[in-house]
Amino acid sequence: MQTSLENVDKHRVKLTVEVPSQETTPVLDLAYRHLAEQVSVPGFRKGKVPRKIIDAQAGRGAVLQEFLDHALPTFYLQAVHEHSLAPIADPEFDDVDVSDVESSGLRFTAEVEVRPRVELAEGDYKGIRIDRPAVQVSESEVDEQLDRLRERFAELESVGRPAARGDYVVADIRATVGGQEEVPELSGQGVLYEVGSGGLVPELDAELEGTRPGGIHKVAAKLPDRFGDRTGQDALFSVLVKEVKARKLAPLDDEFARTASEFDSLEALRADVRAKLGDLKEAQADASLRDEALRVLAAKVEDVELPDRLVDAETEARVDSARRRAERQGVTLEQFLQAADVEELRFRSDARSHAIRAIRADLALEAVARAEDLTVSDEDLDGVVKALAEDVGRSPKDVRRQLESTGQITSLAGDIIRDRALNLVVDHAEVARADSEETEGKDG
Repeated sequence: MQTSLENVDKHRVKLTVEVPSQETTPVLDLAYRHLAEQVSVPGFRKGKVPRKIIDAQAGRGAVLQEFLDHALPTFYLQAVHEHSLAPIADPEFDDVDVSDVESSGLRFTAEVEVRPRVELAEGDYKGIRIDRPAVQVSESEVDEQLDRLRERFAELESVGRPAARGDYVVADIRATVGGQEEVPELSGQGVLYEVGSGGLVPELDAELEGTRPGGIHKVAAKLPDRFGDRTGQDALFSVLVKEVKARKLAPLDDEFARTASEFDSLEALRADVRAKLGDLKEAQADASLRDEALRVLAAKVEDVELPDRLVDAETEARVDSARRRAERQGVTLEQFLQAADVEELRFRSDARSHAIRAIRADLALEAVARAEDLTVSDEDLDGVVKALAEDVGRSPKDVRRQLESTGQITSLAGDIIRDRALNLVVDHAEVARADSEETEGKDG
């Protein structure tokens, strides 16, 4: 097969493909076999009808159309791979010549919009200067973590004072809508409810602050978004408070350390908390370092004009992702944005800005990968597929088959290559550590 590539417009190329008959013959054979299964001719078994009869019965045009349905996408994709193109739209085929396919093969052209391809010099991505945030763990942060641990192990005890925010009430709660219909999921006897938690409606939390045992309360409110089909309904909450309880925190001592951990002393527990906070901050600093490297790298290609189609697709992908996250919380995207006091226009504008930054970063990483000849082996893919299979509880073979059938295996390979490219950039960066005078440089 012979191919040539021509730039016809910004981000648009034209492929000219000539396929010799030796390569088109198997595809033509396949076309005849498919039609032979569809044609019924007395005296011939299905699938065994001779070509001349198929030509007569179905018509030469039907044969060539069946051939092109298989041949055009097959040879087009081969040409795309040969020229390392990344199409972002379906191709437009033209100048298709199958006038003598048996002896002369196939000729066609295909115009398609493609992802921009940028080039970076070694000095653009090796030796860049980036900052690594300081990693310090203060005693107040250790204290904060220990207080959270005390909260987890706190016991509830009855108190004689009025309920305050963060206290609990034991109450009989009856919620009704429409004046009579009880809402079972919002009602109950002896319910343990945290005041100020927002577990039901804000108006009820406000009403319960200052209540005492024996307190009777009636609160009218509209049900908020998280209540699904009942959202916006007028509800009446009737509450009888039976008891007020408060958390009783254990003293921060060796006994607490033995109760809440595997350590025998408070000193050992503090040391463990400090070490874990340090590990967490180190990981956060590493992530920040990678983000900074990506930002510096993306700035190298900020003058590259991006196709609207590419930006639109990435923007919509981000909007769809946000919509799925909202739906997992039981609300629509519109309800989620309203609760967050974010206008949809602003949300979409932000999504588009993030999409542009992400695309530029990917283009820069792809340029690094090409410059460094980074590749992905089948073993690399197998490792990632195996991890994915374990996460979803399926066999690696099934997961790989699905990824290949949807074309996602190519995206997965791209993700691996871009990650390796970013690793390379970080490994060869001059890193200034904010918690020291030291600048760490790595040779290429």
